[in-house]
Amino acid sequence: MLTLLKNPQGPISKQVLLVVLDGVGYTEHGIKEGNAIAAAKMPVLKKLWSEHPSVFLRAHGTAVGMPSDEDMGNSEVGHNVLGSGRIFDQGAKLVSASIASGSLFEGPIWKKIIDQVKTKTSTLHFLGLFSDGNVHSHIDHLKAMIDVAKNESVKRIRIHILLDGRDVPEKSSLEYLTPFESLLDSLRAKGLDIAIASGGGRMEITMDRYDADWSMVERGWKIHVLGEGRKFKSAREAIETFYNEDPKLIDQYMPGFVVCDENGIPLGEVKDNDSVIFFNFRGDRSIEISRAFTEESFSFFDRVRFPKIEFAGMMQYDGDSFIPKQYLVSPPQIDRTMGEYLVNEGVAQYAISETQKYGHVTFFWNGNKSGYFNQSLETYEEVKSDIIPFDQKPEMKAKEITDTLVLAIQSHKYPFLRVNYPNGDMVGHTGNMEATIKGLEYLDACIDRLVKICKETNTLMFITADHGNADEMYQLDKKGNPQISTKGEPVPKTSHTLNPVQFVAFDPDSEIQFRKDLKSYGLANVAATVLDALGFQAPEGYHESLIKR
Repeated sequence: MLTLLKNPQGPISKQVLLVVLDGVGYTEHGIKEGNAIAAAKMPVLKKLWSEHPSVFLRAHGTAVGMPSDEDMGNSEVGHNVLGSGRIFDQGAKLVSASIASGSLFEGPIWKKIIDQVKTKTSTLHFLGLFSDGNVHSHIDHLKAMIDVAKNESVKRIRIHILLDGRDVPEKSSLEYLTPFESLLDSLRAKGLDIAIASGGGRMEITMDRYDADWSMVERGWKIHVLGEGRKFKSAREAIETFYNEDPKLIDQYMPGFVVCDENGIPLGEVKDNDSVIFFNFRGDRSIEISRAFTEESFSFFDRVRFPKIEFAGMMQYDGDSFIPKQYLVSPPQIDRTMGEYLVNEGVAQYAISETQKYGHVTFFWNGNKSGYFNQSLETYEEVKSDIIPFDQKPEMKAKEITDTLVLAIQSHKYPFLRVNYPNGDMVGHTGNMEATIKGLEYLDACIDRLVKICKETNTLMFITADHGNADEMYQLDKKGNPQISTKGEPVPKTSHTLNPVQFVAFDPDSEIQFRKDLKSYGLANVAATVLDALGFQAPEGYHESLIKR
């Protein structure tokens, strides 16, 4: 059983609260560069950051297990690192390495997928996020698999593209489509029957998560599998038509579309004996569509027909529930998380967020593991998210989260509590600067309540973030200046940033100080810091505590 050593100097506090302000990074750029945090009236947080012990933490690239420091962090890898105190190679890096080494194509699942379409003279389908955002997927992975499938004599390939506009510029789909169409033309010239068969925006179809809106998955099923939807002669025609019909439309919200031949027949329905690869590597938005493709007993919507196919995910998206059973690349094996250690020490824990980030303070925090280590010592609270665009209600469920969290703090039942407020990330992803500012200002009022209750209960509060987003709401050029659209307005940015995040302590006893002698500071230091505050030494392999003792 995993155990912890006591810190000889004892605990700093009997109750520790960790607040994760999702998407709230730090940059010296100001309001004119799209820094919603600088623009927002947040007297409480800004006072904490300026007057209380704080350090900057790296939250992107190699600091969270991504392939390079040009790669953005994200909520999933961020919470993996926060909860485990260490850095593990993550999905993008694992997939890229398996493609480069060829091991992906030598595995039994790839061979099974390919053998199915060759022996049955059927279709190989690729479905996934169509960009190089490297958060959920990478278009280069798709290209590599197409190339190998062609070389292995697959005759018919159909591609179902989910448009991004969230981890990449908001209206960038044609920048990915144009060179991809040229690639398809060259392959067709060599005799391969290959085409884009369907598509739509990632926030409109297919990529729901946490059971928030199964109707998204149903819409995707109708588009990709049944070939039911608005018909176009090509993906380009669909995208350009939707842009013209609604100039404000951005890629992530583009309606679904079906590509048809000259007779109006869909090019790529999924049928019996086909094979389907879902090429996203990140788990949260891959689980539901995987279940739709694989579960015999299924009640979330009427699939109309359930084709008998071979299905594989790029990775296994839920290891505890074995979703999906077939996958191409093994996910990182994250062990010895802080939550498991604390349970073994008999320390009760509390985790809360709303639906959009509930899985981050539970599943991802616990090393991509579903359920509890010990339910008698763990309380998980989910506040149901509204199913509307987040810029329409930028406060989201911050009040309800805070109401419930305050009661948990006052109960004194939980030595360790953690909470995720999604506003900076989820509203930031809409690209709506004004709404993001409003969301942050509402968040500040909630932090004010937490400061007061921490004073009353003598609770040590740490506040940090998992990555940046709201700190950079405009696309910046290489000189750091906003890019300007043809309308003379700054081009919105909807993706995460490469900026650090702040880690600040609110200590009612005003005693805590942070170290200045560490070689590097990152999200991986947070777990040891929390354990230190609770009176435990960091386990072997954990990054060091930030606390100066």
